[in-house]
Amino acid sequence: MDTNPGSTKTGATDSPRRGGLKEMTALAVPMVISHGCETALIFTDRLFLSRLGPDSMNAAMAGGLSAFMMMTFFVGLTGYVTALAAQYLGAGRKEGCALVVSQAALISLLATPLILALRPLAHLFFQLMDLPPEQVGLQRTYFDILLYGVILALLRNCLSCFFSGIGRTRVVMVSAMVAMLVNAAANYVLIFGKLGLPALGIRGAAWGTLTGSLCALLVLLAAYLARGNRREYRVLSALRFDRRVMATLLRYGSPAGVEMFLNLLAFTTMILIFHGHGPVTATAVTIVFNWDLVSFVPLLGIQIGVVSLVGRYVGAGRPDTAENATRSGLKMACAYSLGILLLFVSLPGELVSVFEPGHADAVFSRATPLATTMLRLAAFYVLADAVILVYSGALRGAGDTFWAMCASVALHWLLVPALFLFLRVLELPPQSAWLVLIAFLLCFSGLFYLRYRSGKWKTLAVVRDGRA
Repeated sequence: MDTNPGSTKTGATDSPRRGGLKEMTALAVPMVISHGCETALIFTDRLFLSRLGPDSMNAAMAGGLSAFMMMTFFVGLTGYVTALAAQYLGAGRKEGCALVVSQAALISLLATPLILALRPLAHLFFQLMDLPPEQVGLQRTYFDILLYGVILALLRNCLSCFFSGIGRTRVVMVSAMVAMLVNAAANYVLIFGKLGLPALGIRGAAWGTLTGSLCALLVLLAAYLARGNRREYRVLSALRFDRRVMATLLRYGSPAGVEMFLNLLAFTTMILIFHGHGPVTATAVTIVFNWDLVSFVPLLGIQIGVVSLVGRYVGAGRPDTAENATRSGLKMACAYSLGILLLFVSLPGELVSVFEPGHADAVFSRATPLATTMLRLAAFYVLADAVILVYSGALRGAGDTFWAMCASVALHWLLVPALFLFLRVLELPPQSAWLVLIAFLLCFSGLFYLRYRSGKWKTLAVVRDGRA
């Protein structure tokens, strides 16, 4: 695959393959596999912990989301490395790709002590959400350990986004596979106390996750500092502060960072509202969202492919090819989501039973029918997720980050009071609140489509041949 479409200037005849399904598949499939590995990593934590009982599983979900929420602004901000690296590449300015990574790494180093200093606020958040007492202690333990690895997650994100932006998504895939395999092995040994080690339970799950993240970062660093990559992108000379590139990253990445933080804060709040409803609802929702990960997270790989190709072709002054890339991403996303829809509709009971504890548990038994119903209802929104992620990816790749931020944040923060009203004030059953969430997602998928169809994104290239 030609990784420099910038060599063909605006007005030249595009190859019919440009932006087509073949090019999107070559770029996105490794990212889908990468995000599938990330899904398996998280899924494995909760699956192993479910053998200890619902409390450990629920604590891992809420604690893990909270830990990730603490770093999401900086993950979103530095995540814009994908779009900027793609646009620099499309404009024929490869040295800018590595400069963007250096600025993102600097942001990550400065962000780490700030995130750690804010840890007491998360503890206060747990107390305010009126969680079951048997869950809170485990959740806090898991959260605290994961937060120690914030620098690993941030640097890993910077390098993954670089390789995604330049089209070398196989590197990201390999690193994610390493993280998944190391995490699974470490979890098994540390959670259950194998190989002569003590059984650490939920603490072992957290340390296993950090071990996997460290190994994945080492894989990315080795590829980034490899001789060929150093020479092509002038990596060593780019290890410096660049005021102009930093300003560009902050300007266009900050909306994505704000969006990611506010969205995950809203999502975590919704999870904790469900968890505060009682252990039965908490267990059912945790099981459903564990399977929702299987539906949602791999789609992020397709979204990254859309961001990368749209950014690359808009940077090269070829919006029509970028539009073709978006259509290709939509086809892939809908095909995948259709398979998940059929799975949720046909086998909900079997999917729920995967998380059955290793011993008889009354809470799990009572949660099973609720989780089965909610999982079947979740089939209604999997295609809406595909539409939202693809079109928001196209908008972000072209630089329309502010509108995408406003729309996405509005969606999530409308859901929070709606959920609280239905579940806590009106005291309706969880199934009713779940239907409200699904209705909102369906409406917002149409909103993102209309914004994309307006065509404004075609005029928003951040990087051109002669401009930074």
